[in-house]
Amino acid sequence: MREVAVFTAASEAFNLKNTNAGIDESLERFAPVLERAKADGVKVRGYVSTVLGCPYQGEVPLADVVRVAKALHAMGCYEISLGDTIGVGTPAKARAMLRIVAAEVPMAALAVHFHDTWGQALANILACLEEGVAVVDSAVSGAGGCPYAKGASGNVASEDVVYMLHGMGIETGVDLGLLAETGRWLSSLLGRETGSKAGKALAANG
Repeated sequence: MREVAVFTAASEAFNLKNTNAGIDESLERFAPVLERAKADGVKVRGYVSTVLGCPYQGEVPLADVVRVAKALHAMGCYEISLGDTIGVGTPAKARAMLRIVAAEVPMAALAVHFHDTWGQALANILACLEEGVAVVDSAVSGAGGCPYAKGASGNVASEDVVYMLHGMGIETGVDLGLLAETGRWLSSLLGRETGSKAGKALAANG
């Protein structure tokens, strides 16, 4: 194993539902994991859920997002993924959140993770790219979701992100055609329609 991940949330209520532990307790749980990982030369990535809203408490103070992100970075996580778990964020809010966190944690150590529940994921990603973030989480065909975030869709589709990046002249090293083919395969395996608009367009155009 070369890399592992630990995840918590900026919302106390969500963390209790999702992991049966409060934020501080979850951070305490990570300490021995990070200590062992460091000893074994294993990289650790940290995740902060509900950075732009929580299904249980509603608004999440940005100060809480900053506190958790800083704690994970200080513990030794090489990268912190900031997650809009329920997909309620909009570009201005996403940009403001990233700016505030980046004032305390280096931008090079930050990533963004947007679910597309309200159709804002690509717009949010673009806003964050313009701020300097260089790592974006995504899921083939938009798969995923969260059992503790009722109504939340999957993560933004990888195919859609790659299509946007290529349109911006950003090289990804990803073959979009093969990616879309993989998305269609996965969707058929799951018995669901692909959540990728790019995937659907490519299929329609043969």
